[in-house]
Order: sequence, then C-alpha cells, then structure tokens
Amino acid sequence: MDDIWISGRAALNDASDLMDEHGSNATTVAAHRARDSRSKDNIVRYCHWRQIERVIERLECHERRGALH
Repeated sequence: MDDIWISGRAALNDASDLMDEHGSNATTVAAHRARDSRSKDNIVRYCHWRQIERVIERLECHERRGALH
C-alpha cells in the first residue's frame, strides 16, 4: 500500500472543499494551484497543493488497498 502523509486537518478541509466545489475536476484544480504556486516560487504552497492533489486522488479511488482485518 502506498502511504500518504497528511499534514493536518486543514489539508483534509482543503481537499474536501475542492471536491465539493469542483467535483470530478478537483484533482485538476489542485494541480493547477500547485503549478501556480510553483511559478510564483512559493514552494510551501506548491507542496501543500501537491499533497491535496494526492489526497483527493486517494479519496476518489474505489479500489481496495492494503490488508483487510
């Protein structure tokens, strides 16, 4: 299973907000925000939005991952 690190509740809130506002396009919006942050040399926000992109991908994934107990 691929582990994913979530920095805190704010990251989950951002992911949830994007999913509510943009539906199936939420991952694309997060990627765009990451690119925009990087183009402004804001590495902290770039990393934040890349993390949000990965969180959304994981939340939208319907396949089972890891061991079931």
